[in-house]
Amino acid sequence: MDIKTYIEQNKDRFLSELFELLRMPSISADSAYKSSIEDTAKWVKESLLKAGCDKAEICPTAGNPVVYGEKHVGDNLPTVLVYGHYDVQPAVPLELWDTDPFEPVIKKTEIHPDGAIFARGACDDKGQMFMHVKALEYMVKEGKLPCNVKFMIEGEEEVGSKNLGAFVHANREKLKNDIILISDTSIIANDVPSVTLRLRGLSYVEVEVTGPNRDLHSGVYGGAVQNPVTVLSQMMAKLYDDKNRITIPHFYDKVKELLPEERHMFAQTPFSLEAYNKDLGIAEAKHEEGYSVLESATIRPALDVNGIWGGYIGEGAKTIIPSKAYAKISMRLVPDQDSKEVVDLFTQYFEQIAPKGVTVKVKDLSGGPAYAMDIENKGYKAAEKAMEKTFGKAPIPAAEGGSIPIVALFEKELGTKSILMGFGLDSDLIHSPNEHYGLFNFFKGIETIPYFYEYYVKSE
Repeated sequence: MDIKTYIEQNKDRFLSELFELLRMPSISADSAYKSSIEDTAKWVKESLLKAGCDKAEICPTAGNPVVYGEKHVGDNLPTVLVYGHYDVQPAVPLELWDTDPFEPVIKKTEIHPDGAIFARGACDDKGQMFMHVKALEYMVKEGKLPCNVKFMIEGEEEVGSKNLGAFVHANREKLKNDIILISDTSIIANDVPSVTLRLRGLSYVEVEVTGPNRDLHSGVYGGAVQNPVTVLSQMMAKLYDDKNRITIPHFYDKVKELLPEERHMFAQTPFSLEAYNKDLGIAEAKHEEGYSVLESATIRPALDVNGIWGGYIGEGAKTIIPSKAYAKISMRLVPDQDSKEVVDLFTQYFEQIAPKGVTVKVKDLSGGPAYAMDIENKGYKAAEKAMEKTFGKAPIPAAEGGSIPIVALFEKELGTKSILMGFGLDSDLIHSPNEHYGLFNFFKGIETIPYFYEYYVKSE
């Protein structure tokens, strides 16, 4: 039986099973959901066994557990390691969801006329991870699995995978593989397939600015004491110049210019600035001088304030000068930039631009390096052929602005490259209210993955 027929005969069951998984609020950022994390890990383990893994186990870490599974076909055959994650982002603010984030529903949209699954984790990453489980089920049942496969499904990706490094280091032999396959990225459009070649790295910090030793009456002290909220706002405004370049000294020292042919390759991505602005509801997008909006969002570094708070924000008036103000700031990095070095550079500069009358603390929350793949890699070629087979056209090599820090860690610890063959869309609202994942994308992923295995093994 071919894969399209298998999907057609089992699609209702596939969706029913995925809905079970999506109903589990496996939020890794909130310890109140610890029991749900554990239940979800057990569910993933059982799904791997049902799909045909020889064995599956829940592996404890210092944080949330990793689910490991494997199917061994032959000693002389290559091994594909599938990575994914079962944890999800918090669903707040709940009032902005049109439906319950943990009660999945299918609704038609302009982009998904065949319907999309609305739920937290539908695309990131439960829906995409589960495609691999169902693809394995098909290959095992139909006797079409051409190589060995291992699964490593973690529960802390949404909080920086802080315990995965130690797990990978301690289990290098268990995780030994020839190529890593990941679906946690996107395609350009449902009629424009793509395979991700580059991801940006990340440095993520929290800053604290302290002024007086207590909140002060703004009538008594206003005009005489530094206000931490005002100071913090002024400091953050100094992090970019009028060319949209980051002002931190030495920030760009390790940033290499792409070759003209590389910029041309990534410029193949269809992009309408008018549609981009309209989709975001903005009058004008910004960009670094000398680079396009698309390049500024993918192949160049960036710095953004993710949140700022301090002082009184309740109903009515409370006239104070707050003692403290805080902000969370992310810096997206490109290959060769080191996350820890960037945090150090940021800290030095932030302390330098702080005026007298306040003190500054910078906390390093998480980070990781950028990732780049060679277009001539056998795994990339297999993904390219697989997508061409199922989409009817060759995929475009793409760069994405997001970060999956553990991809570079895998290469360092395991010595193998990761193929980023995702099926989501940028419009799927991951990390936002009303996250969704198209039925077309879910089933197209299940259809495409077995061909990746076929073409990869042939290349070996």
